[in-house]
Amino acid sequence: MTAATDDKPTVTKAVALQHEIGDVPVVLASGKGAIAEQILRIAFDRGIKVRQDAELVEILSLIDVDSPIPPEAFAAVAEILAHLYKVNDAAKKRTQPQDPKSP
Repeated sequence: MTAATDDKPTVTKAVALQHEIGDVPVVLASGKGAIAEQILRIAFDRGIKVRQDAELVEILSLIDVDSPIPPEAFAAVAEILAHLYKVNDAAKKRTQPQDPKSP
């Protein structure tokens, strides 16, 4: 998402990424205004983690849908993905039944 600057109204922007381990992340959806709101609504409804990063969304919003992210975005996206994998792994461990035989 982006924030307003000076007298310009706030315009919501959103980019959805798809990532398969071992592959470069791909832009799955991108939009601003009502389309961005719909992207965010779908993400929230499906429990998908959302990160607000105005600079990164500006870079990624320039990429065509179904295209891999550019090399200059790798570091930022890798940091986000690492955090998401860590959070998802912790959530899975909390929801899995405990084996009474395990320490």
